[in-house]
This record gives sequence, C-alpha cells and structure tokens, in this order.
Amino acid sequence: MAKLIFSLDGAFLGEFPLDKDKITVGRRATNDIHIDNLAVSGEHATIVTIGNDSFLEDLGSTNGTLVNGKTIKKHVLQHADLIEFGKYQLKYINESAIPTGLGGSDDFEKTMIIRPMKAAALQEAAKPQAAPAAPAPAAPIVPPPVAEPTIVGRVQVLNGPSQGKELVLNKALTTLGKPGVQVAVITKRPQGYFITHVEGATHPVVNGQSVGAQAHSLSDHDVIEIASVKMEFYLGAA
Repeated sequence: MAKLIFSLDGAFLGEFPLDKDKITVGRRATNDIHIDNLAVSGEHATIVTIGNDSFLEDLGSTNGTLVNGKTIKKHVLQHADLIEFGKYQLKYINESAIPTGLGGSDDFEKTMIIRPMKAAALQEAAKPQAAPAAPAPAAPIVPPPVAEPTIVGRVQVLNGPSQGKELVLNKALTTLGKPGVQVAVITKRPQGYFITHVEGATHPVVNGQSVGAQAHSLSDHDVIEIASVKMEFYLGAA
C-alpha cells in the first residue's frame, strides 16, 4: 500500500497510509492530514488514489503546492516524489506504482552494435574465395505489417451551453464536473478507461445508474452524467 512520510525540515513527524480513495491536506482540523501552520491554506490539497496510482491536486491554495521543487496544479505521483507545503514535506512511497513516462519518452530506440572483426576472422576474409554458387531463388517479397491505429477515449457533451464540445482523454487523469458541486475523474489505464467519484453529495451516473464510490469501467458509447451535464464516452483512432 502506498503511504506518505510526514516531516518538518527533514525531521520525521508521522506516516499516513493511502488507504482511502481521497485524502485532504490543510490547516483545518477536519483534514485527513492536518498541518497547523499559517503558510498552509484551510483546504490546501487533495490526493485521490485509484488502484496503485495516486493523483495530487492543489485546491487553489494561497502559497501553492510544490512537488520536487516545482509548483503544480495537478500531478500524477511517482515513487519518492517530495510534496512541500511551506517547510512541511510529504514523501510519497509506492514502489508498485506504474511509471507514467512523464518528463521523458516511453519509447527507446534499439541500437545495433557492430563489433570489430577479430584477427582470425580478418585472415579468413582475406583468403581467395571460391566461385560463387548459383543464386538461390529470390524469396517472395512480404509487405510490412500495417501499424494498428492508436485508440483513445473521448467524451462529447450532449446538453447545456457546451453541447457538442469534445474532449480527448489522452492524459493519465482527466477531471470533470463543477468544484463544490460534483467532481469526477476519468483515468486512462492499460486495461481501459475508468471513472471515479471525487467530490459531491451524489456519485456520477453512467447509463442511468450511479457508479458508487469505486472506480467504474467505461465502455464505448456509455452516457455519463456529472453535475447535470450529460456526455457520451466513445473510443476512436487518435
């Protein structure tokens, strides 16, 4: 299970397991991680955990949230990330997290190494060569395989002022809804796309049914309703 190591200027203050879907950080005593310091906002940040992955979001704090020395609004947490709230730190520990490839390429080119020929091989290559044998029949030309198109998820708004607007779900985490009313996240995983409730008294609705508190798998042409806005989820080529 992922956890957060809480410290002040490097001095250990405690440990918090990420055993809930959502954990809040802030100066108010109602937060899961309470930091009683004026540099920290009342509701400073939230950490949403879905499966093995955790997502940090700054809630519009006065002094901001830093991860590894950089100010963030939203961030997919990686093992050993250092989150800073003024002089207070939370170190994210999760060795089983799947790397997202942020900050670098996920694809690495393979390089063929041609090694120098050894002396014996050079001598063999210098010997007179026998007459070449009759050429073998040419092998049939096989066309290269056609690359499969990359499939990505999209949502299209079906009602309201933004009707017809389309959003491509090409990020690890996409937030939808109205803060303070109802918020959900759609996560892109190797197994597909999932929607999870984050904020609000009611849960998102998919095809007329509430998804509940757990992550819900999305299928092509599902109709999602969040904060009275209906949208269609579908899959298509990138």
